[in-house]
Amino acid sequence: MVVIIDNASFDKRPIGVFDSGLGGLTALRQIYKALPCEQVVYFGDTGRVPYGTRSDETVIKYVNQDIRFISSFDIKLLLLACNTATSIALDRLKDSFGFPVIGVVENASTAAVNATKTGSVLVLGTSATIRSKSYIKRLNALNPAIEIYEQACPLLVPLVENGRYKVDDEIVRLILKEYLDPFKGKDIDTVILGCTHYPLLSEAVQRTVGDCVTLIDSGKEAVSSIHGMITPNEYADRRDDRFYVSDSVHNFEALAETLLGETIYGSVEKVDIDLY
Repeated sequence: MVVIIDNASFDKRPIGVFDSGLGGLTALRQIYKALPCEQVVYFGDTGRVPYGTRSDETVIKYVNQDIRFISSFDIKLLLLACNTATSIALDRLKDSFGFPVIGVVENASTAAVNATKTGSVLVLGTSATIRSKSYIKRLNALNPAIEIYEQACPLLVPLVENGRYKVDDEIVRLILKEYLDPFKGKDIDTVILGCTHYPLLSEAVQRTVGDCVTLIDSGKEAVSSIHGMITPNEYADRRDDRFYVSDSVHNFEALAETLLGETIYGSVEKVDIDLY
């Protein structure tokens, strides 16, 4: 529905946001900052998280179901706030639906190329994202001279999903040390947080790599591109936001308010995603 107000057209349809679990809430937090008057429909596939350890065929099947579900809300745009889903499924599925589907790899890659001074970039991601080589392809297309390092971090998503992301958590410190120590001395000055769960670990990552290294938040960079694609609404009631999960509503509510930094005013419901 398009509402005419003072000769300006505002598309009142919601923005859809999808992630394999809770990580997409870091991108949603950026939407609340950049586009505070947009209504949002969020789906977290918490019953099948993590996607990063799945086969490509399984990821594509899951993402297809997820998008079919969230498209039932007549959204005007979908933010695929999952690096694994973007890397594996976006190119195959983005033309299958009647609205723009925005991934998180392209803008993060552009931001990293613009940020690096040494020409050395490290990508942290799930096993599936690293296996896809999506960041290598995009970074090479932007600047073939950049030296790219990659590190699969399969333990980080389960940590975050279980509320373990504080900078003083000894388990977090030890796991990050194991993942990042091999890159000491590589002259890396830019690290892409290639999973929307990882910004919750940004303080711990920053402590591990040092203050001179720039961290790129893939969800934040994707949201910055949305701003130029729509005419922002002038009013939204956060109570109209809708949240859906494929597993425990209680667990999602408990962590989501912490991750968003504000109360969830919209409803949270469980959905049987296998029906889609």
